[in-house]
Amino acid sequence: MTTAQVIAHLKRYRQPKTVQGMMAFGIKAKKPWGVKIPILRQLARQIGQDHGLALSLWRTEIHEARILAGMIAEPHKITSQQMDSWTQDFDSWDVCDQVCLNLYRRTPRAFQKVKKWSKDRREYVRRAGFALIACLAIGDKFSPNTKFIQFFPIIKKYSTDERNFVRKAVNWALRQVGKRNKKLNVLAIKSARDISRSHSKSARWIAADALRELQSKAVQKRLK
Repeated sequence: MTTAQVIAHLKRYRQPKTVQGMMAFGIKAKKPWGVKIPILRQLARQIGQDHGLALSLWRTEIHEARILAGMIAEPHKITSQQMDSWTQDFDSWDVCDQVCLNLYRRTPRAFQKVKKWSKDRREYVRRAGFALIACLAIGDKFSPNTKFIQFFPIIKKYSTDERNFVRKAVNWALRQVGKRNKKLNVLAIKSARDISRSHSKSARWIAADALRELQSKAVQKRLK
């Protein structure tokens, strides 16, 4: 499919009411069309992987076209510079999270980018660092515990960031790493307890919410 064909397809599924609902969930993108994720996934399956098309769709700045771009881009073709450029363009938490889940976690540079982006002061770039930790914890089935243990100091350091979309991503990262296996669960609980002693309201919220889930009967039963 060409870029024009994809945009024409997306136009058929535009929903202004959905755009209003997106704003209620804190999604304030530049060009939202209100196309729902199942429609984008269906279209992505129809297209398959097409890196050139993904780059072209990203340049349209259309909210849903960018989510679709993350679905069809090829992980081993996207360069380090392209990853940084796309991440700097993030203007909503859902594009950030979808691109991390569908594309970034599959790239050879994923762990490297966590360290870089988590240090960045920009809200959505920093969120990308922690969303990527969560997505790696969910989807990377082969990396050893040591690859995830290195994230605990980063999580603790930035748990004091009071911005809503950052603190929620930090919390998400801590919970997902702690649900990966029993050893990481023990270390995540220890990390959460350390974070809970912070003077930061954000850090204490992150810790309390993470401990509630990580120590729950359901999680402990699954890890056994």
